[in-house]
Amino acid sequence: MSFGAIVRNKLRSVLTLVGIVAGVASIIAVMTAISVVQSTMEKEMSVLGAQVFQVQKWPAGFNSDEERRRAMRRPALTVENANTIRERVSTVDLVGSEIWDFGYAVEYRGESTNANSSIVGGTPEYPANNTHYVGQGRNISQIDVKNHHKVAVIGFGIGQELFPFTDPVGKDVRMDGRKYRVIGVFDEKNSAFGGRFDQYVLIPVTTFLDTYGMVGRGGFQRSVNITVRAKTPELAADALEETRQLMRRERGLKANEEDDFDFFSSESLITEFNEMTQGVKLAAFVIGIIALIVAGIGIMNIMLVSVTERTREIGIRKSLGAKPRSILLQFLLEAVILCNIGGVVGVMAGFGMGNVVTLFAPFDVNVPMEWAVIGLVFCSAVGISFGLLPAVRASRLNPVDALSYE
Repeated sequence: MSFGAIVRNKLRSVLTLVGIVAGVASIIAVMTAISVVQSTMEKEMSVLGAQVFQVQKWPAGFNSDEERRRAMRRPALTVENANTIRERVSTVDLVGSEIWDFGYAVEYRGESTNANSSIVGGTPEYPANNTHYVGQGRNISQIDVKNHHKVAVIGFGIGQELFPFTDPVGKDVRMDGRKYRVIGVFDEKNSAFGGRFDQYVLIPVTTFLDTYGMVGRGGFQRSVNITVRAKTPELAADALEETRQLMRRERGLKANEEDDFDFFSSESLITEFNEMTQGVKLAAFVIGIIALIVAGIGIMNIMLVSVTERTREIGIRKSLGAKPRSILLQFLLEAVILCNIGGVVGVMAGFGMGNVVTLFAPFDVNVPMEWAVIGLVFCSAVGISFGLLPAVRASRLNPVDALSYE
């Protein structure tokens, strides 16, 4: 009977559903879009792996100029610090050093890339700790690091651009006017966010420091980042704490002094992103709830009109023995069904709108079913809340008055 009443009044039902569809679709679309971006970011942010963290001089961000100045006063991290961690922390198995510089062109026989390539000085642990492996040739070795060799492992994109038809291994390239012998090429690694994982060159960290180790007029020493891999994912927390305590002792920090270095991991970056999106999620949720409340008021008005139009029907049913409870459930169920039809349409529309971004960027399609369930639960709650008054009014009609109603 509830379905029949909805179908008989098609235009009224459709107009009533518009508000429900808009409210649910707005919530689902935003949550889906965030989930699409978030799932891709989590996959790309996991570059360090579940058991790898990084020790660095600079924090992830600054909340004030004072924090920035305080960070600048921190002493630099060195390759020797990495060696100490490797020798004295029992829960780790790979410890590497890396340091970056940006905005360079790579040249080969008159051909040159754009000045958007990066130079990274690293150690042999770089590929394993950053999950970016050498696909052709070889990785840099400890001998290269020890002897300050001018060798390089180039990114896949650079290899494709400068050596489209030849093997780059064994060729000499130039960066910043300096010559390096190519010993390997990284595997291809793309980013959905336009990151340039394939546009950098890895050279021995000692070779990098010889050239770019000091910056500024005062000759300030540049700080390396230390990548540390725990022996197992379960030991990651213990490895981080052991490393923290060792670094504090090495840097002479007292018990009441805060760390003068920071830690970075994929998990911390993912957590930071999730915190950044909380405001967007909350705003979308509030907007959607407001839209559902407005739609609920519309449903209540429509149901009150429906009760008035069907007064004689209610009177006939009551005169034939229908109980008030049956009348109440009929009209309440009609409101709930109406809301959930709108909810289902809104969920489908929201999933579609939220995944539109996948048409323009290499993101993975994502369907957050938990938000579909939440949306439908709210639709049922709206139907019950705003359909209750009309249903109660219908159930309390006097059958004699209802039968004589014109």
